[in-house]
Amino acid sequence: MLVLKLVSLALVLAVANQANGLKWQKDVPILVKSLKDLQRGPPKQKILNRVNVAEKWITQPIDHFDESNKATYQMRYLVNDEFQTEGSPIFIFLGGEWEAEPSMISNGHWYDMAKEHKGLLVYTEHRYYGQSIPTDTMTTDNLKYLHVKQALADVANFIKAYKSENAQLSNSKVLLSGGSYSATMVVWFKRLYPDLVVGGWASSAPLLAKVDFTEYKEVVGRAFQELGGQKCYDHIQKGISDLEQMFANNRAAEARAMLRLCGDFDHNSDLDMWSLFGSISNIFSGVAQYQTTGDLPYYCDFLLSFDDAATAIANFAYWAWNYPSCIDARYQSTVDYYLWGIENFDASRPWYYQTCNEYGWYQSSNSRNQPFGTKFPATLYIELCKDVFSSKYANSFIAGNVAQTNEDFGGMNPEVENVYMTHGGLDPWNPMGHGVAEGATVISGASHCADFSSISSSDTSEMRASKERIAELVREWLA
Repeated sequence: MLVLKLVSLALVLAVANQANGLKWQKDVPILVKSLKDLQRGPPKQKILNRVNVAEKWITQPIDHFDESNKATYQMRYLVNDEFQTEGSPIFIFLGGEWEAEPSMISNGHWYDMAKEHKGLLVYTEHRYYGQSIPTDTMTTDNLKYLHVKQALADVANFIKAYKSENAQLSNSKVLLSGGSYSATMVVWFKRLYPDLVVGGWASSAPLLAKVDFTEYKEVVGRAFQELGGQKCYDHIQKGISDLEQMFANNRAAEARAMLRLCGDFDHNSDLDMWSLFGSISNIFSGVAQYQTTGDLPYYCDFLLSFDDAATAIANFAYWAWNYPSCIDARYQSTVDYYLWGIENFDASRPWYYQTCNEYGWYQSSNSRNQPFGTKFPATLYIELCKDVFSSKYANSFIAGNVAQTNEDFGGMNPEVENVYMTHGGLDPWNPMGHGVAEGATVISGASHCADFSSISSSDTSEMRASKERIAELVREWLA
């Protein structure tokens, strides 16, 4: 079982890197690979019955806020109309930094609620992701049309156009749902366009933009501590510390060999070292962010099977990264890959642009309350913004962008009504969202976007109660 779990981890990382129809003409550096795993969409729902989901397109302005710009693009969306009747409510699942896929409107709790209310199910795809690409290339200048305000305006335009073009739906009520970044969009849409939707469900929504997101790794560490045990936490902490010390104390050749690093890795370069240790930490982040029952104990059993903690980390990393040969952890390889993405579409580049231009959320080692070492400061990600997009993306510029986002949307005080927010108690993103004190539901032991499946006997009492609560709210909103 342990071997199967570890193989599954490697497959998850590999599948995440094949998303969005990318033709792999270029090797993926390990920092990009580990970040991509953290950027995949909500867990796919198991499709139990054959469902006819139609792929459709709508013409959208490339710039909703400049009337002189007449350029347009084709936004993709998916429709499941199996329950539709006259006046059906419209259940829209918002896409985020991933490709829209049928399962989210083919099964799960959102689907079940739509079935109860004879609703029409729609999944909108976010501009610059999946197949909804407004520009021919991903130059920094072309990416100026990638902003959450433009994406929210896309949704508003979609709702108005779709209702006006479908007589049966002209008076239909609209509900929104989303997970992670698209859950944030649910909240912010209700803030900007409150009259277009009657309510929303936001699962794992970060609300506060922040450059140095130190809390993220703290929660990852806490997940391993609570679910894997203190010995596992201590083993991770010691293994990473030992590797740091090996590089610092004339044992770099030994550490490089243990980690199977490619020959051009420069352990005297801060940026290379930061890229390496940031990537190692991201393995644990990916496991914790999407953990299900039993995952962390299995991985901890593997780590604890090695007496030497550094050897445990090195073997776990190599197995998870699933590289056929050596590990490319060079910073410059990451820069080159994101620059390659200008002409070769890859969802990594547009999302990284959004972090530089709107959110930050750089998951750094700048807290002592986590076991993943000290070698990946937020500076790593800020330098990457400058080298990939423009020299103007210095710390002060990014900090200004982040402050503007919080001003535009209210940060932790978005001032919205009829939005049900849920978080997993062990979701590393939950520190950036509402907690119980602000009226959100926090589900003990749950991870990121873990509550989209149908109500089942395997749900904890808290999970079931939360799902029942959103079902009650939907009934109220549609009454």
